[in-house]
Amino acid sequence: MTDVVHITRVGPIALVEIDNPPVNAAGAAVRQALWAAIPELDSDPDVQVIALYGAGRTFTAGADIREFGKPPIPPMLPDLCQRLEDCQTPLISVLHGTALGGGLEMAVATHARIGLPGLRVGLPEVALGIIPGAGGTQRAPRLVGLEAGLEMITSGRHVPAEEALQLGLIDRLDSTSATPRDAARTAAQAVLEGALVTRRTGDIDIPIPADVIARWSAEMARKYPLLPNRKAAVEAVAACAQPIRDGVREERRVFNVCLDSPERAGLVHAFFAERATSRIPEAGSPPRPVGSVGVIGGGTMGAGIATAFLLAGLPVSLSEQDAASAAAARDRIAGHLEGAVKRGKMTGETRDITLAKHLQVDTNLDVHAQADLVIEAAWEDLETKKSIFAALDGVAKPGAILATNTSYLDVDSIAAATTRPADVLGLHFFSPAHVMRLLEVVVGAQTAPDVTTTAFALAKTLRKVPVRARICDGFIGNRILNRTRMAADHLLLMGASPAQVDGALERWGFALGPFATLDLAGLDIGWAARKRRAPTRDPRERYLRLADRICEAGHFGRKTGRGYYRYDGGARQEDPEMLAWLQEERAEQGISPRALGDQDIVDYYLTAMICEAAALLGDGIALRAVDVDAVLLFGYGFPRQRGGPLLQADMLGPQTVLDRIEAYAKADDHFWQVPPLLAQLAASDGRFAKLPDSDTPRPIHPTGDA
Repeated sequence: MTDVVHITRVGPIALVEIDNPPVNAAGAAVRQALWAAIPELDSDPDVQVIALYGAGRTFTAGADIREFGKPPIPPMLPDLCQRLEDCQTPLISVLHGTALGGGLEMAVATHARIGLPGLRVGLPEVALGIIPGAGGTQRAPRLVGLEAGLEMITSGRHVPAEEALQLGLIDRLDSTSATPRDAARTAAQAVLEGALVTRRTGDIDIPIPADVIARWSAEMARKYPLLPNRKAAVEAVAACAQPIRDGVREERRVFNVCLDSPERAGLVHAFFAERATSRIPEAGSPPRPVGSVGVIGGGTMGAGIATAFLLAGLPVSLSEQDAASAAAARDRIAGHLEGAVKRGKMTGETRDITLAKHLQVDTNLDVHAQADLVIEAAWEDLETKKSIFAALDGVAKPGAILATNTSYLDVDSIAAATTRPADVLGLHFFSPAHVMRLLEVVVGAQTAPDVTTTAFALAKTLRKVPVRARICDGFIGNRILNRTRMAADHLLLMGASPAQVDGALERWGFALGPFATLDLAGLDIGWAARKRRAPTRDPRERYLRLADRICEAGHFGRKTGRGYYRYDGGARQEDPEMLAWLQEERAEQGISPRALGDQDIVDYYLTAMICEAAALLGDGIALRAVDVDAVLLFGYGFPRQRGGPLLQADMLGPQTVLDRIEAYAKADDHFWQVPPLLAQLAASDGRFAKLPDSDTPRPIHPTGDA
């Protein structure tokens, strides 16, 4: 018996309980304990059945993420799984909660599997750029068949208990036992009585037709050209044609190839980024209770925000300027909820109750008088927002949090319109707000710590990724977006077309290139921001008027059928008139276009992104490099397998990035300037990932020390 594995004997039955909270991760201590326990029980003549199960809420959720990136500690999981399978005494497992990754690999190495209601199993390793590496590609297909095994492994999806039973991944579904321990005793007794047959998974032979493997390989290469591990998973499954030990050896070879890939590094970085952003300086302040939410404005953004809270089970009050706008807002929300019903996110009955009882739409701010949190989602105009907050100050109850959904504006100026700036912060949702996962939490100079922690707690309720930001024009995401948008314009001036820029970046991994994204979001938003900044625009800036000309013609992107592209019939097509305007712009600036390749475009665009990310990190706008990466990953379509701009900077090396900036600066030394933080890292061969957290600017001293 150890702290993480407990053994109890009940007559001829040995009950082996994994007890490693919170999710019974198969870390080194668990592996070592099982490695010692199984042969000891196997050699005991009084033990006729061994039953393995998990304490708490789950069997085992797989590998211990705290071991990621560290030297391996024996025994390795593949060896433990083989030891489980080689056990001479019948060894069964009882699965509840989740059995994912290494947890399922352990289970399929046992001689029979019992599932409990609510169980979900899966091999999700492909989402981390690798493949199952402890026999999963060899044993799962032997149980469920080649096609089902390939689908399960290459998709990484979680399989519910009923489907797992139908596939043969589990042998029984026990809906009568009260606990996993009870189920383990019942199943072990069934083995003793001959009512539950056991067998070694590795002894099962299945046909591996070459044409099936070839078809799946081709499909993975077509669907995931930038994720080679998906095709590698098919290669590993093909080794099921070999004896189990040979197959596992081949699986491990493929696994190690994937482990060393840049895609794996990017995906693992993204995995941890999603969790790292919640570490904030205010974490010790208990959040305020939020039982109801008010939303001011029911346009695209406001309706999406309201929907997000309704889907999370919170009642919402929404105010609009007039009855027609209020009715339109209700219709938008109803449409969003209908979409949730169609996607299986809620039932029709729940939708009807939500609309009838949990949503109140009015034309008066007084509707928010009892809300614990009120979010303003009005037009992006500072004076408009200040007037709303001044009025809201006299309506909202004491202690209510007042939030603005501004994308660019000064949250402190908005907070100053109230008598309670400590209750004010920015909550920058991304459209569509009920779908997009990023939430920028913009902390003002006087924002109370518990207001910030409340925002992070709400983000968890909404299943969003919150990132803390300080105030600057555009905060983290839009500040970088503005810079890369200018870089994209430079590429047009140099000689590329919007389609060439978008195509190069989409082939690199972006779901949409910058110009297609602008068309999708609506060009009028950026146009308003450019007009606002025009009086202070530096005369040295290389400014391309193309977007302004497009907007002046009334073309605002997809919603008007034209923008950088035409959208006849919905399909994206190059617009000859736009290209003619681009030619005129080049001629007016005396620029002769030149040919640019995909790598030229990617290098220029990515370097601009890294440059601005380094600058805002140095300014203390973001807490840490991983926060910047999270913003780009979860709000701006940065390719997940690339990890984020500052991971890319670390992979390239700061000196390489600095050299690029200096080379580009020869043509434009106004746009291209080396951020002091980048220069410091290049001088010390440092990395962004190693910088300490900061919620204040990092001054760069003459010595180069921060």
